[in-house]
Formats: sequence, C-alpha cells, structure tokens
Amino acid sequence: MSTIQVGVCGWGDHDDLYIQGVRSRDKLSVYASHFPIVEVDSSFYAILPQRNYESWVRDTPDCFSFIVKPHQAMTGHQRTDAPVDRKELFAQFEESIQPLVEAKKLKALLFQFPPWFDCTREHVQYVQACRQAMASYPFAVEFRHRSWFESRFRERTLDFLRKIEATHVLCDEPQVGAGSVPIVTAVAHPGLSLVRFHGRNHSGWRDPGEGQNWRDVRYLYRYSEEELAEWVPRIKQVAEEADEVCILFNNNSGGDASANAKQFSDMLGLRPSGLNPRQMELF
Repeated sequence: MSTIQVGVCGWGDHDDLYIQGVRSRDKLSVYASHFPIVEVDSSFYAILPQRNYESWVRDTPDCFSFIVKPHQAMTGHQRTDAPVDRKELFAQFEESIQPLVEAKKLKALLFQFPPWFDCTREHVQYVQACRQAMASYPFAVEFRHRSWFESRFRERTLDFLRKIEATHVLCDEPQVGAGSVPIVTAVAHPGLSLVRFHGRNHSGWRDPGEGQNWRDVRYLYRYSEEELAEWVPRIKQVAEEADEVCILFNNNSGGDASANAKQFSDMLGLRPSGLNPRQMELF
C-alpha cells in the first residue's frame, strides 16, 4: 500500500498552527507536530547556507521530509542579461542541500518551470540537462505551460519524464490560458507521485491588479469540501501506481493552506505518526 503524506508550501505563514508567542525560529518544530512533509520555497530565492538545512534537520523528527525548490536561475524564472554560470550554480545548490541528503530527509527536488517555458526541443534538452546535473537525487518536474499537455504532446511528455526517471507533478490550478496546465492524472515515476494544490482563483492567477502583491492574490483561495472530494479518486488512482504520494497545498494566502491540508488528510483517513509532540495552548 502506498504511503500518502500531506503538507503545505513553507511553514512561516500559517498562523493558525502557532499559539501566541511562538518565535519564527521555532515555527518549523511546531509545524512538524502537524504535518510530516513540507515544501522549501526560500531555496528558490537564494542558495541557502548549509546551517539553515542543518537547523531544519534538528527541528524535525526522523519521519519528516522536505521537498526543495531549486534556485530560480536553475529553472529559468530569473530573467537577466547578465551571464549565469549554471554549472557553478548547480554545484553550489547541490552542496547546500547535503545536510538533508545525509539525514535522509530530502524527499525530492521540485523543478517548477515558468509559464513561458513551453514544449520545444530546446526546453526538452534543458530539462534533461537539469536531470543529468541532479542525477543523484529524486527529481520532480512541474510544467506551467499548457503546450506540454496538449493532445499531440501529452503522452510524449509523460514518456519523456519516465525516461529521465522524473516525477510528474499533478496540479490543481485555474484554467486561464497557456500559462496553466490541466489536471493530468498519471504517474511517471513508480517511487513518487507529487500533487500540488494552487487554488482556483481565476481572476488573480494572471493579473493581481495594480499595487497588489501577486502572491497575496494569486493563491488566495480556500477549497470547498466538494472540490477536495473531486481529488479523492485521483489520489487513490495514483496511489495504486506509486510507492509514495506527497500532497502539498500552495493556497497560502489568507491562511487557507493548512486548513485545507488538514481537511483533506481527514477525507483520506490519514493519521500520521512519529511527529513532534504537539504544544498545548494553556490560555
């Protein structure tokens, strides 16, 4: 039977998990009393020092694991005219994550490519090059341009991911044009299936509006029980083909992710064990 784990993206913005007075540096430890897995987003914005990962290893129980997003220059998000030494960048990133690797807490590297990264020969070759550079680690791919899953490319995309031994990331997100992908319920790697819930905020997905932070608007969404129920048979389907299924809620804005993650865990009948002891709120 597959192991199914549910968590959220990041651990700092979920105030409903933390009692009054919890310091920022203690939040991961508290988070790990609620969920067995988390996505690391800060690694997308900077190559983090090893001491960060060492601290996270200490703050989490043995059963806990991390899904880490590589630096934005590694996935093509960072648009700049300045030359980028990608070989050096990949080497620095690989070195930085070694505390997680040594502690056996790295679940996967999540290569999430940008909405303009379409299905072309050049981009296929780049994904393959990323996989070769990170050949020693579990490798997940999330495409955000619809062309990868158009009818003429869908099966070829999945076959490509199988060939390079990459996990296909299933996404729930607004369907608002080429910069969003449909739900493709398929398993590309027998070891791991990864599912990410981005919310269904159609109006904010592409244009958050003048003066508004894109993240505060884009992921502002709370799933209803009916919407989550649509996913129960899909999770059961991929669980029949993959040894592990990891589910991440990225609808962080407004504090909805942790609530939906707990709700969906209950709907799947999950009772994670081995987590950190839960703190008691006395007043």
